[in-house]
Amino acid sequence: MAEKATHDQKAGVYDSYDSVSPYRHGSIIAPDESGAVHGESFVVGDSLYARLQRYAGKLRLEQRGIERVPEDERTDRNVYKIGTMWTAANMVVSSLAIGVLAVPVFYLGFVDALLTIFFINCLGALPVAFFSTFGPRFGMRQMILSRFWFGHHGVKVIAVFNCLACLGWSSVNVIVGAQLLHAINSDLPGWAGIIVIAAGTFIITCFGYRVVHYYEMFSWIPCLIIFLIVLGVFAHSGDFSNLPMGSGSVEAGSILSFAASVFGFATGWTSYAADYTCYQPRETPRTKIFLWVYGALVLTLTFTEALGLAIATAIPANTAYSDAYANNHIGGLLHQVLVPRLGSFGYVCLCILSLSIIGNNCPNIYSLSFSIQILTRRAQYVPRFLWTLIGTVIYCAIAIPGYSHFESVLENFMLVIAYWLAIYEGIALPEHFIFRGGFTGYAPETYDQADKLPPSIAALGAFCCGIAGAVIGMAQVWWLGPVGKLIGGEFGGDVGFELAFAFAFISYCGLRYLEKRRFGR
Repeated sequence: MAEKATHDQKAGVYDSYDSVSPYRHGSIIAPDESGAVHGESFVVGDSLYARLQRYAGKLRLEQRGIERVPEDERTDRNVYKIGTMWTAANMVVSSLAIGVLAVPVFYLGFVDALLTIFFINCLGALPVAFFSTFGPRFGMRQMILSRFWFGHHGVKVIAVFNCLACLGWSSVNVIVGAQLLHAINSDLPGWAGIIVIAAGTFIITCFGYRVVHYYEMFSWIPCLIIFLIVLGVFAHSGDFSNLPMGSGSVEAGSILSFAASVFGFATGWTSYAADYTCYQPRETPRTKIFLWVYGALVLTLTFTEALGLAIATAIPANTAYSDAYANNHIGGLLHQVLVPRLGSFGYVCLCILSLSIIGNNCPNIYSLSFSIQILTRRAQYVPRFLWTLIGTVIYCAIAIPGYSHFESVLENFMLVIAYWLAIYEGIALPEHFIFRGGFTGYAPETYDQADKLPPSIAALGAFCCGIAGAVIGMAQVWWLGPVGKLIGGEFGGDVGFELAFAFAFISYCGLRYLEKRRFGR
């Protein structure tokens, strides 16, 4: 039976709603004239959706999904929380694992790998910091903002890739944490460690934006302390080896391939960036947000990856380290550094580091729900907190069978992420700077109006061109592209993300010009 509902202007005016379906006026909630949806609107009516949202409200769970945040609800004025958010997300074992790869996988020396880590992180963090500034300006999640670049329908392709990225990153990260727990207690199976870490992540992300930020505000502190202990113990051990750098084409190929892994990890946060600033007031200085995010990412990633690199230098000449890495990967290496010298306290350190994965996985699982909701309106029928549960179950199902193949999974996954995000950036940046002329070129109230957004033809065409660039520039075990094999020795050198960005950028500029002339939008 249809019911009549009235609501004040703050929440938007509803003519009617179906008591069973949460859909109103073609959207899950009728927005106001700015396209924003006020918080109290989520509990209007007697539908299952409204009842679930009222229950969420009682538990103080965040009820908002991809709906735009109105300006009067953007009240999070603590800008430093943005910095601690990304500090905590990267002050983790997963970041250290990237640095370790430089030696056993890419056969680099210490100095060349260290320089690659620093400069590539400086590059990879730029788009994350830049897109973080969009959140306060528009009050939208990153995937919703992507509609202005990819169109209402084209963004669904991006959302699929982002879902895969969220689930993939979570799977890779939780494997690292489980390895640490296994290093503490060899009787603890990998699947049990995965479930423990996944459960902790779910509890935090279930509550949403406020609790995620609050947890990340403090979780990096014990991790930093433990990493400093690791640094001090390892430096005092004398196990560090200043591995010499190579030369020639083989060295060039190895550096390029390692750079792709580093870039993929750093820029991997790009597709989530605005999710963690959309409750900031509109007047928050963009420069301040940019610097907080950029500084947090570059400093944290450089420190953790350099520490991993330093530890990895002991692998070639030290049997204890090589055996530890072969038997238990990152967990084995950290066990070898800490436990023989610190005893029981070393196990405490390993336990804390294993739980640091929660801080790294929180952004993945929190942002996953928004990518799912943008795929179809019917996905909005499911409240955000339920999507976090579904996502948690899925990535556990991926991680448990992949536990014993961590190294190959990590290397290959980093590179694939670098490819698609390079394409994303190669389309979003020219649209923003060239075709919209900056922030003034947006009409945020049209974010849910397909006929006022780009038709998606140029974006999807450029996306395909970007894929072509990635394919010819790859240097993977499973594929060696014609350009990639020209660089380096037998294994080539990976220039996939550079070519993916270039192909996408150039093709988008030409296709978008024609698209705007034909459709006017």
